[in-house]
Amino acid sequence: MGWDPPGPLPAGAGDDPTLQPAADEDLCFLSGHWRLFQKLRGHRWSLDDLVTAWVAARHLPETGAALDLGCGLGSVLLLVAWRAPQLTLTGIEAQADRAELARRSIRYNGVAHRCQVLDGDLRDPAVLPREAAFGLITGTPPYFPEGTGPQSDKTHAGPCRFEHRGGVEAYVSVAQRWLAHTGTFVMCAAALERTRVAGAVEAAGLHVAEHWEIIPRVGKSALITVDVLRRAPGTRANETLTVRDDTGQWTEAFRGLRRDMGLPPSPPSKHHGR
Repeated sequence: MGWDPPGPLPAGAGDDPTLQPAADEDLCFLSGHWRLFQKLRGHRWSLDDLVTAWVAARHLPETGAALDLGCGLGSVLLLVAWRAPQLTLTGIEAQADRAELARRSIRYNGVAHRCQVLDGDLRDPAVLPREAAFGLITGTPPYFPEGTGPQSDKTHAGPCRFEHRGGVEAYVSVAQRWLAHTGTFVMCAAALERTRVAGAVEAAGLHVAEHWEIIPRVGKSALITVDVLRRAPGTRANETLTVRDDTGQWTEAFRGLRRDMGLPPSPPSKHHGR
């Protein structure tokens, strides 16, 4: 298909048996040559993570630290790490088995010297030092309040989709606590939660610098939004990203996003599996 993965090679598994996928796991492609451990059955990394990391990558600090709230498998954290070798990155994850998957991916890709995942509830102020401050924070809160729909019995899917430990309000409040004075918080949310997001941003005293509507296909409504939040007020930019055109093919904008994030700009072939 005329595409070679860009960027650094991962460290690989070496002779560490814990860096081989278990029978219920796969080691899927992420950015460039990097890989991600995830379960075959359960919540898996998706477009939401990719778009969040891409928007975040447009606002990278030159140096310093980044934080991913509720990092799960570590997909957003590692996508940002791939784009930003100058940053150290911390993830917070309440589900211990998902946190361990993220740590294995970090080790496999050879970035344990600058990436870590902490066990804990992101709402707990003790999970990080009081003086912690981050130039970039990312978050992809669950999309649905508990009780608003049936929960899947698939591993991890419930807490990933339903607000077992807080929704957009909790994420915005926590980001406000640890955001550096000139830092940026990038948050993905369900498009139906625009009103809640606006209320949470106002309550936290933050301001929207960019608002992205992510359209799955020409003629459809947005399913998710991504907001870029800062402490200081300023001009708000309203942006749209459309994933597929009216024939169902990837748009040039989405192909460009994939190039930026180290993914092939054309659909995967059978032999490539990406």
